[in-house]
This record gives sequence, structure tokens and C-alpha cells, in this order.
Amino acid sequence: MSLDKDTVACIARLARLKVPEEELVPLAGELSRILAWIEQLNEVDTGNVEPLASVSDVTLPMRADEVTDGGIAEKVLANAPGGAVYVDPTDKNAGGFFTVPKVVE
Repeated sequence: MSLDKDTVACIARLARLKVPEEELVPLAGELSRILAWIEQLNEVDTGNVEPLASVSDVTLPMRADEVTDGGIAEKVLANAPGGAVYVDPTDKNAGGFFTVPKVVE
């Protein structure tokens, strides 16, 4: 597939790109070469190739999805600028929330 100057100008207009007139012809050549390369890639038989999620065969180490807050919720929440609200007021390590000033009415 080969693109001409008018087609490139139309594509640029649709993409809302300002392409100077003197750059339309060189850009048409570059885009045509890219499209030719894509056509060449489409000729490759990939019917027996399994899709890959990654090009490397390395599996990342996983860890258990556990809460690891260290049981220091009270220390963490001590610096809350608007104060802290605890899930269980009798157990300050049971978890809590920061309170922040209301910014939207």
C-alpha cells in the first residue's frame, strides 16, 4: 500500500495534526514504507505459534497476599492531621482511618 500526499494530508487533518506542506511528501514515503513492512510481517505464518504474555520465560516471585501493617496502626494513625477513627475503639491495633477536612460541599 502506498500513500500519496493528499492521503497523508487527510490523515493529518483527521488526527488534528498540523503538518507543513513541505513535509507531506517525505511523510507519505515514510508511512508507505511502514505499511509495506507491516504487509511483509502479515505474510509470516504464525498459525503454529502460541501467544505469549512475555518474551522471557521468567516467572516473577510471588508472595502471599497478607496484611503486613506490623500491628502498629496506632503509631501510624497518630500523625493523622484530622485525627483518627478506629474500627474498634477498645483495640487501637484493630485498624482505623484517617479523617480529612471536607473539600467538596
